Amino acid sequence: MLAKTWKKLALPKSVQLAAMRATQDEFLIGVTGVILNDKNEILLCKHSYRGKTGWSLPGGYIKSKEHPKEALAREIEEETGLIVRVSEQYNLRTDREAARIDISLVGEFIGGEFRKSHEVSEAKFFAFQDLPELMQSQLVLIRNVLDKNQPAGRQGQKKNSEIDIKKLTFLDRVKFVMRGGDSI
Repeated sequence: MLAKTWKKLALPKSVQLAAMRATQDEFLIGVTGVILNDKNEILLCKHSYRGKTGWSLPGGYIKSKEHPKEALAREIEEETGLIVRVSEQYNLRTDREAARIDISLVGEFIGGEFRKSHEVSEAKFFAFQDLPELMQSQLVLIRNVLDKNQPAGRQGQKKNSEIDIKKLTFLDRVKFVMRGGDSI
């Protein structure tokens, strides 16, 4: 009942976080997912409460007595209608300024049809090179997950000597720097 009331209020994210912090003793525990489809594309959600582009990895907060894998699968289904299988915990990150612990998980898309919600207006899969603008921490997480799942020797990539960095888009420059300036 309380959760339904909370959703209907549609409060700004800053107000939601302030209310949660006021009622929680310590850290909030969140989950973020790198969900891949059979083409190794990444699921992103366009959130109504995010700035600029609104795109980010799917995620949310863990409920009492809920396992992180269950929480991520639940959040994705509630916000998008999509069904995922969460297979592994990848990373744990703390954010002291936001008093938040975030558990990064990896999973795969199983099925379902996208359903718009009050939090997510769009959800779709992107190839890494086609990702919209994201927070740097999410780009790094995606890159690390994909690198872990990618065979050695990135074939078909241009080498540093072949790249004119001034002609790259913003996202390509970020990718170039994240890869240590050795390929694109």
